[in-house]
Amino acid sequence: MAEGFLKVTKHLFVLSVFMVISTYSPIYAKGVNGGIQCATCTVVVTLTEQLAQVHNDSVAQALARLCSYMPQGQLQYACKIIIETLGPVVIDMLEKHETPDVICHALHLCTVDEGQPQCHLFPVPKDVSIQDRAMKYSNYGTSGLAWKHRRKEPFSVCKLPGIKILCDWIERIFDDHNPALDIDGDNFSTFQTLRGSSWRGKDCNDEQENIHPGAKPELGDVFHDTNCNGIYGVDGNTGLPYEDLYCKDSQPIGVAAIGDSVTAHFHIPPEWLEAEKLNVEMLRYLPFWLENELDWPHLSGTTGFMNDTTGRIEGSTDSIYLQMRKRNRCNHRDYQNLGVNGGRSGSTLNNENALARDKLKDNPLLVFYALVGNDVCNGHSDTLAHMTSPEEMRKNFLKTLKFLDAKVPNGSHLIVIGLADGSLLYDNLKNRVHPLGKLWGNVKYPQFYDWFNCLQVTPCAGWMNSNATIRNGTTKRARELSQVLKSVVAETKGKLRNFDASYLDCPIGPVLDAWKAQGGEGWQLIEPVDGFHINQIAHKLTAEYTWNYLEKNLPHFIGNINPHNAEIIKKFGEQGGHL
Repeated sequence: MAEGFLKVTKHLFVLSVFMVISTYSPIYAKGVNGGIQCATCTVVVTLTEQLAQVHNDSVAQALARLCSYMPQGQLQYACKIIIETLGPVVIDMLEKHETPDVICHALHLCTVDEGQPQCHLFPVPKDVSIQDRAMKYSNYGTSGLAWKHRRKEPFSVCKLPGIKILCDWIERIFDDHNPALDIDGDNFSTFQTLRGSSWRGKDCNDEQENIHPGAKPELGDVFHDTNCNGIYGVDGNTGLPYEDLYCKDSQPIGVAAIGDSVTAHFHIPPEWLEAEKLNVEMLRYLPFWLENELDWPHLSGTTGFMNDTTGRIEGSTDSIYLQMRKRNRCNHRDYQNLGVNGGRSGSTLNNENALARDKLKDNPLLVFYALVGNDVCNGHSDTLAHMTSPEEMRKNFLKTLKFLDAKVPNGSHLIVIGLADGSLLYDNLKNRVHPLGKLWGNVKYPQFYDWFNCLQVTPCAGWMNSNATIRNGTTKRARELSQVLKSVVAETKGKLRNFDASYLDCPIGPVLDAWKAQGGEGWQLIEPVDGFHINQIAHKLTAEYTWNYLEKNLPHFIGNINPHNAEIIKKFGEQGGHL
């Protein structure tokens, strides 16, 4: 036991990362009965147990293996603190074949709050309750005083000595939705993550505020590339600036997306929860993913611009931005993704200020307003009572329209996307095994959903629910809110000074229907880990659906095809790329 403990002490980076992420994750509510920390603990302990079986390891070796997969670095001290505090209980109890539920109750990361039911992912022990069974280990590996204190107050990993700096780092990443590294303050960055070029076009000069993607050219961009589209200088044959020659009359227009975690493209690789596939390579890019808030906007259906290079996402990328760039190469790098995990119509009013556009100095924008779920999604047990009302939706959306009308350049356009019908989640996943249960086939999605609902950490208690009445009630409210958006768009037609707006029903439903008509299955378009978001394949399909709609019904929203595209490519190639 001592030898195994020393090995785990050396490598327990993973537990610190999982626990700290859970403490500040904005995607889920903090919950009850330990909430997200309980869920995270259960996942980590389950993975440890599965790794022991897959690799024929002892529990201590399996925990060390799990931690050794994580990128090494400055967080080693945090790992040591956590393993010294929690490690002995995890190792001893798994060796005694206790369930992850019991172990996490013994660690007091899972609790039973007053008036709440006992939550469990795995079968409850027959002879005694989970809580009573966990009490057998209450004094193991820690002083009685420390355990007594831990039981009296809610436990947080961030309360452990030396961990606060890690918590603060995670909090800053998940709470700040402006580029963290932006010297000139124009809301564009040369850095990829931390709301940099993964989210909006890469700045080509971070020391001059007037130089950024989407800016109107200065003096034809003879001397420098004002808008970062890679087109600058003078044509030797005509004596004209290339910007004037190729772009001046081409109606350049950028793309911006205001939305939630679907807009941001939230994704957790399923391999993280599959013991047979988890290894060092699977977690190599973890710091990058954390700095992008576990979002993949650079692959999204609205602002994506590249295919995945990490091997963690299946499917290629297509997006509205790529189609706009293909239509007019002068639009290069002019994209902004303001998607926020957990964003809804009320909170998005604060995030919209991150939109980088000057009414006079920048080109027009094609803006997408796509809050497809969170106004009806929450983690509360009485979920219907916490949904946005039609009156609130109307008020919030009118504020957004007012903000945009004062912000965007004249000639801009707005596409308003209705809410999704999330009942498709349960309908398509109810008979399938969750990645966490793949090894033993013991965790199906209804079981996973009900566990999250019990902890009140689910992203959507209304749709991720085995109760059909609640699912139907959620869909009804979503339709009511969509109707509000549609009505406001109609009411404000001709009354907005700087842009016109059009409403579009959420494309996820039609895309799913078309996928099934071609022989596919619905679950193939849903993120497997959270069982809530659409995946990369669906992002591409929704982009294609939306683009076809724009070409057919709203061609003036997307501008004309630039006849000089081939010349631009010949002269400027990839125009400096995106990264």
